[in-house]
This record gives sequence, structure tokens and C-alpha cells, in this order.
Amino acid sequence: MGFFHRHRGLTPYLLLLPGLAWLAIFFLVPLGFLGYQSLQSGTFDVGYAFDWAWGNYWDALQRYHPWLVRSLIYAGLATLFALVISYPLAYWIAFRGGRWKNVLLVMIIAPFFVTYLIRTLAWETILADQGPVVGVLRDVGILGDNGRVLATSTAVVAGITYNFLPFMALPLYVALEGIDERLIEAAEDLYASKVQAFLRVTLPLSMPGVVAGTLLTFIPATGDFINAQLLGTPRQAMIGNVIQSKFFNLLDYPGAAALSFTLMAAVLLLIAIYARAIGTEKLTG
Repeated sequence: MGFFHRHRGLTPYLLLLPGLAWLAIFFLVPLGFLGYQSLQSGTFDVGYAFDWAWGNYWDALQRYHPWLVRSLIYAGLATLFALVISYPLAYWIAFRGGRWKNVLLVMIIAPFFVTYLIRTLAWETILADQGPVVGVLRDVGILGDNGRVLATSTAVVAGITYNFLPFMALPLYVALEGIDERLIEAAEDLYASKVQAFLRVTLPLSMPGVVAGTLLTFIPATGDFINAQLLGTPRQAMIGNVIQSKFFNLLDYPGAAALSFTLMAAVLLLIAIYARAIGTEKLTG
């Protein structure tokens, strides 16, 4: 105890040490090894050698940019759909949920009690050609007699949206639930309509939740491969499918590592543009 009293300025840093050690061991070290591996050349049979093979990155961009672009588009669409679905849901729970708030929040996160793979397999059954969704869509004329949803881009985006929906809904609920309703009442007392009060008070105050939700949804969605594999075809394959194939099937570790870093760089660039467009105060609000 005497040491802490004499060096009070060091206390915050000492408290950070366990977290920093965890981050270093399980994030920085594997990331550094992945970067080292991405600059190797060779084959699995003859072995790999580190020779600053920057050509791996050029090959990743030149050969696999369609998969990368498709992943970013699918993730962007899923994030947008999750936002459109989650915002009204979180708004209603925050302002109208009453004593049922906790029950409704549990219902949102309840799918997380089932593994990701099982949830996606359930969607494969739901969207099957003889399943209830396709049957209804055929009955109302949206799909033809031979029309289908499974094995299409629609199914992949729908699966990603469903699986990552709680990542969007929960930050939105936290932001909305923290808004003082007296501010909305004050806006209406000053002759603002409900739409104006929402646009000028509720929406700006909920922007930190919007930003957190979009980032928590978009970032993992770009690297997803389960939905494309189970709900799509090779024509809907995402960059995660390519990386998985290179690591486990082709045993092309340098190529897979270079693709992983390329994906991280693309996501970081988009996040930087996003943060610049909306203002950094929305990220820290």
C-alpha cells in the first residue's frame, strides 16, 4: 500500500497493465506474425521464406478485388437494413416499452444463445425452395413458380442482417434510453411538430448509438463467410470465403495473410472516411 501512496501517478497505468498484456499477447503478436507471413513466398510443399514479397498484396488486389468489393457492398447493405429495422424497434422499447423493456431486450439478444452456425442453418431451412417464405412470395406473385430466394444475394444479405441485428439494436437502445424526454417536450412546447422534434432533438442525440451500431455491424460483416457459404453460391462468395479457402484448402498462407491485411486496410479506410464525414464528436459522444 505504501508503494501506491508514494506513486499515485502510476496507479492508472498499473491498472491498465493486465488489459495491455492481454491485447499484446492475443492481438498484436498474432497481427505481427500475420504481417510477417504475408511477406513470405514459397509453397506448402517446399516451405515458405521471408523475402519481402510485396507482390502478394498486388496479387490480392488484382485477382480478388471483385470478392472484396462484393463483401463491402453486402456488409454495407446489411448495415443499412439493420439500422432501418433496429432504430424504430429501439425507439419503441426506449420510449414505450415501460415495464416490458427488459423482456423486450432479452428477446433481441435471445438468438445469441444459439450458435452462429445453427442460426444460419435455420435461415437455410426458412428460405428453402419449399419453405414458408418462398411459398408466400409465390402466392402473392412476387416470385414466379420457379423463383427462389435461397442461393441468391438477397439470402446472403438477409442472413448477415439477421445475425448482426443485435449489434445494431443494443447501442441504439442505450443512446435513445439516455435521452431526457423533457428535451423533446420542450421542443414541442416551442411549437415543433413531432417530426421536427425527432429530427432536431432525438436523432442528433442518438447519433452516438447510430455510429456505434453501424461500426459494430459493418466491421464483422465484411469478414463474414458463413452466410455466403450456406445461403449463397460461389457467385455470392465474399472475401472471407476466399481467405478461408486459401488458409485451409489451398494452404497458401502468405496469400491468405495478404488478403486479410488488404481487407483490414479497406475497412480502416472506409471507417476513416465515415468518421470524417459525420464528425469525430459522434464517435465519442
